[in-house]
Amino acid sequence: MDLTFVSEPLPDEEAFDAYSQAVMRVAERLSPSVASLRARGGGGSAVAITPDGFLLTSAHVVQRSRKVRASFTDGRELMAEVIGSDPLSDLAVLRTSDDSLHPAALGDAEKLRVGQLVVAIGNPHGFSGSVTAGVVSAIGRSLPTRSGAATRWVDNVIQTDAALNPGNSGGALADGLGRVVGINTAVAGIGLGLAVPINDATRKVIGALMTEGRYRRAWIGIAGGPRPLPPRLAAALEQRGGVEVVEVVADSPAARAGLRAEDLIVSVNGSAVQGVEDLMREITGDLVGETVRLDVIREGGQRAVDVVPVELAV
Repeated sequence: MDLTFVSEPLPDEEAFDAYSQAVMRVAERLSPSVASLRARGGGGSAVAITPDGFLLTSAHVVQRSRKVRASFTDGRELMAEVIGSDPLSDLAVLRTSDDSLHPAALGDAEKLRVGQLVVAIGNPHGFSGSVTAGVVSAIGRSLPTRSGAATRWVDNVIQTDAALNPGNSGGALADGLGRVVGINTAVAGIGLGLAVPINDATRKVIGALMTEGRYRRAWIGIAGGPRPLPPRLAAALEQRGGVEVVEVVADSPAARAGLRAEDLIVSVNGSAVQGVEDLMREITGDLVGETVRLDVIREGGQRAVDVVPVELAV
């Protein structure tokens, strides 16, 4: 029996399904923006975010380095200086002298939905420009970080099943339009990767690292978690929940102000807080040394507590 072999290439619309075409478009758009890093403590990845030399990466990738070497897919190798690092968000900003980088567009992780396509680009095990794809497996995860004695939970971390391996840290996690929605940071297991989200909170961190080389955090000395309000209070305050104080650190601003465990914080300077992220968003570095009014529910009644935050030492 004679066999006929067809060697003519199929049109793109026939050769590649919609999923493949979406991943290919993201790879073509974003790969020139992703660099392979060689640092003192090992390797990783970074993403160009401005044409005049700024790169974004993970703080743990450059934690023991002042300068790193960045290699791009076009063959360029550049020296980059670590100009700012924030271990408590696991983000760092680098600067090269090159003013012709191909910057990536930053997206908004708050708009992601579970099941949405995401593409990871990085340099696992030193294989530069590697592309993997998957979906958003979950949103709203928390990631513990540490700097010296200070610890913090990064909120709204993105969980994905896109394959991540050592060397992907600091690389881009992008949506189907090629916008960077996260910085890959950890491999928590097979098919379980985590990325620090690009959102309003992390944009502030990035901006501060670019301009000041550090990010100031206010600290009042409590551990807390979200708690729903009783129906009567929820109706009266027109909000569903608050932040319950679980622990008050001894001799902290919160302790000196009289906050107690089981207090329920419902607002900061008149702005409602319904979760820990709201509380962190309201008590910013700008309020260090300033008097901040907390409205709390204690034993069924509402009262005001004035606290003066200090700068978190890292």
